[in-house]
Amino acid sequence: IASLLWYGLHGAGRTCGNRGKYRMHTVEIVLLVLLLGALTGIVARYMRAVPLPLIQIALGALIAWPQKGLHIAFDPELFLLLFIPPLLFADGWRIPKREFFALHRPILKLALGLVLFTVIGLGYVIHWMIPTMPLTVAFALAAVVSPTDAVAVSAITRNLGMPEKTMHVLEGESLLNDASGLVALKFAIAATLTGLFSWTEVTRTFLWMALGGLGVGAAIGWGFAYARSTITRRLGDVAATQMVLLLVLLPFAAYLVGEKIGVSSILAAVAAGIATNFADLERSSFISERLQTEGTWSMVEAAFNGAIFLLLGLQLPSIIGASLREAGHDAWILVGYVAAISGALLLMRWAWISLGVQGSLARAHHQGKMAERPSHLLNLATTLAGIRGAVTLAGALSVPMLLNDGQPFPGRDMLVFLATGTILFTLVLGSIALPLILRRLPPPGESPIVREERLARIAACQSAMADLVISDEAIQAHTPEWVAMRQEAMGRLTQEYRNRINLLDDGTGIATSTEAQRESPEMVRQRKQRYVAEIELRLHCIQRERTTLYAERQAHRINDESLRSLVSELDLQEVSMGKRLRAARRAAGMAAQD
Repeated sequence: IASLLWYGLHGAGRTCGNRGKYRMHTVEIVLLVLLLGALTGIVARYMRAVPLPLIQIALGALIAWPQKGLHIAFDPELFLLLFIPPLLFADGWRIPKREFFALHRPILKLALGLVLFTVIGLGYVIHWMIPTMPLTVAFALAAVVSPTDAVAVSAITRNLGMPEKTMHVLEGESLLNDASGLVALKFAIAATLTGLFSWTEVTRTFLWMALGGLGVGAAIGWGFAYARSTITRRLGDVAATQMVLLLVLLPFAAYLVGEKIGVSSILAAVAAGIATNFADLERSSFISERLQTEGTWSMVEAAFNGAIFLLLGLQLPSIIGASLREAGHDAWILVGYVAAISGALLLMRWAWISLGVQGSLARAHHQGKMAERPSHLLNLATTLAGIRGAVTLAGALSVPMLLNDGQPFPGRDMLVFLATGTILFTLVLGSIALPLILRRLPPPGESPIVREERLARIAACQSAMADLVISDEAIQAHTPEWVAMRQEAMGRLTQEYRNRINLLDDGTGIATSTEAQRESPEMVRQRKQRYVAEIELRLHCIQRERTTLYAERQAHRINDESLRSLVSELDLQEVSMGKRLRAARRAAGMAAQD
């Protein structure tokens, strides 16, 4: 690790111009960014009070700040192509589709209405506050900071206890508002370059980019799903590794096709993820592919999330230096501009949520689509969760350097600095204020998702128990000894399923025996705790088995192939048992343990 850091900062670079800055080759850049992303992920485990994105931004800025630090030439188009598609694809793939469509009204009001409200309102505020910045450039800056960032939102709010349905609304908003924000940016830049603007052209282009992007992404996702289904019907699960590799490449294909035909490539990647998830619902038997897919995407998301925020930090010194040199403003005045713009941005978001979206949220709550009741505290939390991130930075840096006549683009350095400052302001404010606000929200009862999961487990157990019968044909076709052994095994399995169903009972007597329904609450609690102890004992035995297998391999009594096969079986058992243990502890009211 130390050698790679030293080589990255001193050995792999070459001097460019008279500034003495070092530029690294692409391979070394990728290796170093991935390395730092992994290290900061480990460091964040010891600094739980500081969100991981802030650690990564600070580290990136620290590495880049010295005169001979790491300076990377940032290409916004390449950045969007490499990092944004897989992350948005993964978000579209993972987001609960039922909740996404059930809450489409508040999501669309935030993703479309709020962006338009922000671009117009904040644009005039910026032009009033900074008269030297032309109005069209002020609109461009407002368009850049209008979309929230799916990666930043999930990275900050993932472990803070944000109510589930509110989190779904935030995720849906951040998946869709990139297109509306980037379309607004495109027309603000065009108006600056040409001096022409047409609402008709804006509407037509937006519809084409948004609907075209969704259509292209959905078509590519369904096309891949059809091809994959055709292949695996013949080959089964033996091509799982190749299918996972193709799935990782799918968001890049959707993005590039969308870019090529002039539609929203970002929405194309999102739609491809949603379509692929729908197709996965019919692939329950492909266990190996499913396990590899989950592991692969977890690694991709962790690596790319870290890379995004590290690259943001690496850009900070050069952005700040360019703004101070060329904008001609005092540093504290620029900081004041950042605070004022960020405050106005959040104030407009709060007003839109309170006045424009509150009714949709209240209707969703009354219709049972949203468990949490809208409140002023929840509105404030939703406002502060409007965090800006990588798309804002890429959009700001994509603003052209020159006008059509060769003159410098007016206020570009100021625009980039203010956009970057807004990212940092919303990240820091959200990291500090969101935990304080979320702790004051009323504690929720049993989540509808948890209840649905519990009832699904009960249904699965009942279905398995109902299938534990010996047909008359099987009795006649086998010996009495076979029938006896079968009945004995069925008895053990039936008792285990009954124990699991009793554990899942919440006191209402759902699918439980008469004796269990007569149990007192204390007896129910003790029974559930006994079941937790049994699962813990089984996990201990599995771990002991695995230790013994490794000892057998070290003693050369089995070979590597046998070890991998046997350990893989135990690993799957431990994963399944671990999920059952967490569910059992939750049902028994016991604290979760790492």
